[in-house]
Amino acid sequence: MRGRRGDRMTINIQEHMAINVCPGPIRPIRQISDYFPRRGPGPEGGGETPAHLAPLALAPPAALLGATTPDDGAEVDSYDSDDTTSLGTLEFDLLYDQASCMLHCRILRAKGLKPMDFNGLADPYVKLHLLPGACKANKLKTKTQRNTLNPVWNEDLTYSGITDDDITHKVLRISVCDEDKLSHNEFIGEIRVPLRRLKPSQKKHFNICLERQVPLASPSSMSAALRGISCYLKELEQAEQGSGLMEERGRILLGLCYSTPRRGLLVGIIRCAHLAAMDVNGYSDPYVKTYLRPDVDKKSKHKTCVKKKTLNPEFNEEFFYEMELSTLATKTLEVTVWDYDIGKSNDFIGGVSLGPGARGEARKHWRDCLQQPDATLERWHTLTSELPPAAGALPMA
Repeated sequence: MRGRRGDRMTINIQEHMAINVCPGPIRPIRQISDYFPRRGPGPEGGGETPAHLAPLALAPPAALLGATTPDDGAEVDSYDSDDTTSLGTLEFDLLYDQASCMLHCRILRAKGLKPMDFNGLADPYVKLHLLPGACKANKLKTKTQRNTLNPVWNEDLTYSGITDDDITHKVLRISVCDEDKLSHNEFIGEIRVPLRRLKPSQKKHFNICLERQVPLASPSSMSAALRGISCYLKELEQAEQGSGLMEERGRILLGLCYSTPRRGLLVGIIRCAHLAAMDVNGYSDPYVKTYLRPDVDKKSKHKTCVKKKTLNPEFNEEFFYEMELSTLATKTLEVTVWDYDIGKSNDFIGGVSLGPGARGEARKHWRDCLQQPDATLERWHTLTSELPPAAGALPMA
């Protein structure tokens, strides 16, 4: 505070600090020295707090704001009561079709999304991921709705090759993001739904508030220390789940039928779903090879055509192996999926082996084929990163 130019007005310390700066309405106090206990004639030299300051000095800040304090033992949230709802809500339907091994996700609408752009609006879209698993391989995405905080999509997104084991262990992550053409897209909020909450062939409706769980940064944007920690945590998780755990690279739908009139095995390569991306454009150029091992004469190789730039190819091709049923019982069918590259070695995407030495669904499919001649059995199988020994030499085009 100044009087004339160049002259500074002097204010004593009592007047300068005679305002209560605690949260709440600004209120003057009588004397600043009342905040400091004076030593009196008591047994420990401490005096009593003045009566006119007791409600102000001893009450918590919440009392000054007119708020109520939680009871003893009650859980206190670290966020405000409207912290979750400030991100918005998402409404969607989920349906697990057990017969066709499909998970249908219908994204309906969102309400009250958090503004992300300078105009106070957003350009929202929805992404789906199945966890755990490769993000790019099983990502589904809606269209972008422009300049709105209450978008309506009404879009159907479908996962193929979903088994009962997936329903037991997988989690569906639904993320809402804001599209930005000039920079990176921004994360708004997400919802995680354990698939075990679904019942076969029963549609379940959800209307849930988005949560503030920001996704992990990509490895390219991580520091060296964060990448090391991330790799360590992944290895630790795999060790806890079992030493034989292989990385999932997608799914393949196979049809098996032993034809008694033709005396041989019909192998149908129908389609693949959610394959791992092997090219820089985020896609692959997949094709499928089959072998019937042991293959002494090296004549059991069959190969499909190449499907360009897709992670969900449809082949609908059929191969035939002429063989007696008794001999077939000692064989193993090896199915591998490759990414076609021009001028260099093709990339291995994933594979599965069906036979007496297989495990789980692969062994059951092979056994049922031998026990039910002339019946076509179609089943989904998981492709893993384990390369069959006979396919160790990467093939050229």
